[in-house]
Amino acid sequence: MTRVIPLPVPSNDPPAMQARAMDNLRYIRETMEAAATFTAVSGWGTVLIGATALVAAALAASSGSMARWVFIWLAEAVLSVVISIYTMVLKARRARLPLWSEPARKIVFSFAPPMAVGAMLTLVCYENHLVHLLPGVWLLLYGVGVVAAGTFSVRIVPVMGIAFMCVGTAALFGSAAWTTVYMATGFGGLHLFFGALIARRHGG
Repeated sequence: MTRVIPLPVPSNDPPAMQARAMDNLRYIRETMEAAATFTAVSGWGTVLIGATALVAAALAASSGSMARWVFIWLAEAVLSVVISIYTMVLKARRARLPLWSEPARKIVFSFAPPMAVGAMLTLVCYENHLVHLLPGVWLLLYGVGVVAAGTFSVRIVPVMGIAFMCVGTAALFGSAAWTTVYMATGFGGLHLFFGALIARRHGG
């Protein structure tokens, strides 16, 4: 009688090994992306924000009313956001970096809550005639947002946030007559100083 030799059954190990390898590669890529830092912060954009803040300070000092003073600084805040986004997009494209990366998302989600709180406190302070507290509130919350967001960026960014918090603390407990001076020092001077450092050390 002829002996029947069973044919070997193809093993599923190679596809399974390939799937595991792909999973490992995906995990490594996601881990590296999450651990990366956001380097598209524009130093020259930060300098430009500082320059526009000094112009806003000059306009606010001669505004003649608290309503105009608040309006000028809110307009400056909107302008600063536009400048920041535009210059970061330019820097990211020039360096061929992804703008909406995992570190970028972390920066946005870290920076947004303090800014939202600042918006609500602005309304409360204005309605209750506590406008003299706004420079301290704005500078402190902006500093907190920069420190939190800067954790996912270059090292100098959280240092800038701490500097803003220091000026904000001085503004919160200082004289109401110096409100515009504190704003010019913080949003003007600190942006100019740290923006120049970022531009010099991190490619513009």
